[in-house]
Amino acid sequence: MRYEGKLYRPPSEARSYILQATIGCSHNLCTYCDMYRDKSFRVRDLAEVVEDIEAAGRLYPSAEKVFVADGDALIMDVPSWHEILARLRASFPALRQVSCYATAQNVLEKTDAELAGLRAAGLSLLYIGPESGDAVTLKRIVKGGTFEDHAEAARRAHSAGMEISVIMLLGAGGVDRTLDHAHESARLVTAMDPEYLAALTLTVIPSTPLQRMVDKGRFELPDVSTLLRELRTIVAEARPADALFRTNHASSYLPVAGRLPRDREPILAAIDQALAGEIPLKPEFMRGL
Repeated sequence: MRYEGKLYRPPSEARSYILQATIGCSHNLCTYCDMYRDKSFRVRDLAEVVEDIEAAGRLYPSAEKVFVADGDALIMDVPSWHEILARLRASFPALRQVSCYATAQNVLEKTDAELAGLRAAGLSLLYIGPESGDAVTLKRIVKGGTFEDHAEAARRAHSAGMEISVIMLLGAGGVDRTLDHAHESARLVTAMDPEYLAALTLTVIPSTPLQRMVDKGRFELPDVSTLLRELRTIVAEARPADALFRTNHASSYLPVAGRLPRDREPILAAIDQALAGEIPLKPEFMRGL
């Protein structure tokens, strides 16, 4: 198995075999992100990917989950995906989930038949990160997709039988858009109706375009209380049918978990206690990316 550069995966993929089928991110313009800025995007040679799968199968034959990296692996062409999925099924007899990061555009570029075929072949979960539902914020962070793009991508993924995990980013709207960011993010969660929902917290990373915006006075990160109020708004207003909700990412000040809508009130109570100073927040030195 061969890996190039740093690897990133969702917290829920901690026990998964990570297969690096693409290098970097095909978009790689989001102002807040430095995850793939040291990489030039490319799709790895399929023969090498197959060799890695077979080697991993010999080492970890009981693996049940595979996460296909890097940043938006769904961009790969459909024949390559089918070859990879077939090899994964052959190498991991207990395989029950294959997942990857995806952008709204990745989904929209594939036909309904292609998406359904990928689901039938084993691609079962897409991690999609709109980060915000606010149109101004989406343009400001150069997300590359609109509210409508993300809602349509979720609809089409669901129609194909895939599950989706949606990622929202507290603080992405800055101080000036905090209310719009929170309300519109909740509205987009409702429109996308994910099976899984995560709220991460923005960190301004040195050398990113966002850091340069901060230096020029064009962006101000909200304080912790405001970030918690954004979280509260999203939890209070989002209306997914049944989503597993977590804020267990390393960036989060307040780890909470539950199902929405079932556990809405206990989660809101925990946020209110944190806002009142009754629940300790994660100290800065323990936060990360």
